[in-house]
Amino acid sequence: MPASNSNRPICRDCGGFPVVSITTGARHRDGSRVLLRAVCRACNGIGHPTPAAALSARR
Repeated sequence: MPASNSNRPICRDCGGFPVVSITTGARHRDGSRVLLRAVCRACNGIGHPTPAAALSARR
């Protein structure tokens, strides 16, 4: 799990791993793999849940 310097809670949906790469099985011309990036929709890729006060301020 990634090291965290803050006391903020870790996102319960992604467990602190907000962005992952998934291989498609295909390869580029140079031989590297084609990857898709998936970002956690609950925390928007930051690894920590958004405080409720910030959610109400956006509206």
